[in-house]
Amino acid sequence: MIFKLNDMTINDVAESFGEGAQQLLPAALVVGMAKGIVIILGGDDPAAASVLNTVLYAAGGLVDDMPEVLSASFILVFQSVINFFVVSGSGQAALTMPLIAPLADIAGVTRQVAVLGFQLGDGLKNMIVPTSAALMGTLGAARIGWGTWFRFIFKFQLLMFGLALAFVIAAVLINFS
Repeated sequence: MIFKLNDMTINDVAESFGEGAQQLLPAALVVGMAKGIVIILGGDDPAAASVLNTVLYAAGGLVDDMPEVLSASFILVFQSVINFFVVSGSGQAALTMPLIAPLADIAGVTRQVAVLGFQLGDGLKNMIVPTSAALMGTLGAARIGWGTWFRFIFKFQLLMFGLALAFVIAAVLINFS
């Protein structure tokens, strides 16, 4: 044996690397697919004509006349809804941030508040969405049905969403940047 690390041989190291790469593959595929969707929608160049920029223009028209507090609240709700379909945080960021960052600029909300809305909209809903493989796997291992879990966690989720909304509003009011 030429090489040892914690009693691992070269073959053990290679095998461990392969297992780790295998675990990262689904996340890499989600990020790649999200970037592919952005490219299909015309890319994230704000000067080019694209479906994404058309959506941004329409959404900008909605939030342009809204107070900043409502615009920031809209970002939180939007991210919470998108989280149902795209559970991966990195995939969701690749898909939505090219839209949310300029939308925040249009609405007069700092980008830091937009990122806070993204983080809270993404992270808190992972405890309830049935599209989360981690949640469903955990519930399966614990032998708890999703319906039972939903009834148990629903009021807590409402409380957490209310707190998230309060933090986003507070961030707007203190001009968080």
